[in-house]
Parts: sequence; C-alpha cells; structure tokens
Amino acid sequence: MKEPLLFVYGTLRPGCDEPMARWLGDAARPVGPAVAQGALYRVAAYPGFVPGVTGGVTGDLFALPDPEAVLAALDDYEECAAHFPQPHEYRRERLIVLGEHGPVEAWTYIYNRDVVGLERIESGDFLS
Repeated sequence: MKEPLLFVYGTLRPGCDEPMARWLGDAARPVGPAVAQGALYRVAAYPGFVPGVTGGVTGDLFALPDPEAVLAALDDYEECAAHFPQPHEYRRERLIVLGEHGPVEAWTYIYNRDVVGLERIESGDFLS
C-alpha cells in the first residue's frame, strides 16, 4: 500500500528551524516540493492556509510511514485534536496538491478562522 502524504506550508517545512519541523523530518520521508491552490495568511509567527480556486501556496510533501502516529502528534501540535476546545484554529483535511510528478492527494492543515484583518502572503511562500 502506498504511504499517505502530508502537505506542509509553514513552520513544518524543511529549512524551518523549529523543533516540530525537525521532528517531522525524522518521523516522515521528504518527497519534494508541491503547490496547493489557495491563499496564505500571516496569523502570527506562523501562517494559515485557506484553499481556493485562485493563488498558489508553496510547500513540501512528506510520505507518512506511520500515519496514525504522525498525524496524532501533528493534531496535538496544531491544537485540532478532539481534546482541544472548539472552535479549532486549524482542521486537518485531504486535498489535491501539485507535486513534482503531477497531482496527488495529501493531508494538510487548513486555517479554520476568519482571515479578515490578516496580512496575505502574496508570494504564497512562507519561507521567502
């Protein structure tokens, strides 16, 4: 069976000097760059992704050899696990992203709040 994929676009990306990004690099296998349709907003020291029909958000794909464990840890990190109070800031969903070899389905964390008043990251790339 093919390993599920995860699309990350912010502080979890390779090259981001965050403890959880380093953890993900050890817990999952980097696949390569990818782009999702939508917009990226600066929430604080981290971004929020909102899917849409226009715009592109730059990120990276990871293959998940142990998807249940990795996604459970990331749900805690993103504070969208069931034990966190509602409404969650993020929700985890599958979406289609464009990888190096074409479209693929991947899990990602979608910003779950109103973006009014947030700065849009026009480049779509949090690390640029």
